[in-house]
Amino acid sequence: MKSQKASLLAIMSLLALSCCQSGTSLEKLDYQINEEFGNIQGTFAVAFKDLSTGTVLFINEHESFHAASTMKTPVLIEVYKQTSEGRFALTDSIEIKNTFKSIVDGSLYSLTANDDSEKELYNITGKKHTISDLVYEMIIVSSNLATNIIIELVGADNVTQTMRDLGAPDIQVIRGVEDIKAFELGLSNTTTAYDLMIIFERMAKGETVNEEASEAMINILLDQKFNTIIPAKLPDDVRVAHKTGAITGVHHDSGIIFLPDGRTYVLVLLSKEVADTDAGTSAQANVSRYLYEFMTQ
Repeated sequence: MKSQKASLLAIMSLLALSCCQSGTSLEKLDYQINEEFGNIQGTFAVAFKDLSTGTVLFINEHESFHAASTMKTPVLIEVYKQTSEGRFALTDSIEIKNTFKSIVDGSLYSLTANDDSEKELYNITGKKHTISDLVYEMIIVSSNLATNIIIELVGADNVTQTMRDLGAPDIQVIRGVEDIKAFELGLSNTTTAYDLMIIFERMAKGETVNEEASEAMINILLDQKFNTIIPAKLPDDVRVAHKTGAITGVHHDSGIIFLPDGRTYVLVLLSKEVADTDAGTSAQANVSRYLYEFMTQ
């Protein structure tokens, strides 16, 4: 009996020590991240969740940010939702156009190739592309023209409502890209780090639309061509399904990280009012590395 009691006490002591070490490690990580961002002029947010243990780390997670191109992930989800409802098929073709209505007064505006990260679609206006191809370009090279065409197809209000249905109360998708009249009135798409974490967690668990759709969206996000933040300082065998976003003073990254051992975690890194974009981006990449090291220590 005494031997069993001693063994039980030993196990409890080890568990307590393990919890203590884990807590201390998380506290050190939080300090390290805040110190990293403390050297940069600007506002930063972090939302991290280990999907195996439920461990989280938050910094300014409910702070509102201009969504920039991170709003394209909610649009992606809405496309697959409406596809599952039979409204259209991903193989359907849609005309490439470059005239869109401002949400302010319905007046028409167009995008310019010089302000877009993808140029080729501008050369084929009037022709048709599959919805699948447009969605792919919207995500992997962040095509603004493809985005506006797709938003017009699915409806910005529907995108926002789907985010609410997924448990993201603060993501707001109200317009397409480069609606200058709306921008000048402060009408922009917004997000929080917490909300983006929620939708990526749902996707990682196969809960955005359904398991098949979630897997298809992850496969698109894995082909992301802009990799200066979350994947930048991670080993090559770590896979990252993610979507970035950037405008003046703003640089975001958000997605699912797949470790070689099969574990996954979600990470969202947002920034605004950053005076030195390169320094801010480097700091965010460092934070991504810190969190990877925390997961693999």
